[in-house]
Amino acid sequence: MDVARSPQQLGNLIARTRKQRGWNQTQLGGQAGIRQKTISQIETGNPAARLDTILSVLAALDLEIRVAPRTKGRAADIEDIF
Repeated sequence: MDVARSPQQLGNLIARTRKQRGWNQTQLGGQAGIRQKTISQIETGNPAARLDTILSVLAALDLEIRVAPRTKGRAADIEDIF
């Protein structure tokens, strides 16, 4: 299971999963019902991305969000959040 603690980390996970499926951004957008430009913005960590849009992208990739207590990490991990 991968952990994402920032829009950038979530975008990277989405991009990696998309590429593993052999899809380009346009194909993912078609599956999620959104434009390629929006996929690009999400994958680059745009913090203004709407939650319902992100959920559509995750559903298209057969992924889900799970909420759990934050794990303890190194100080450098915390810096990545901000």
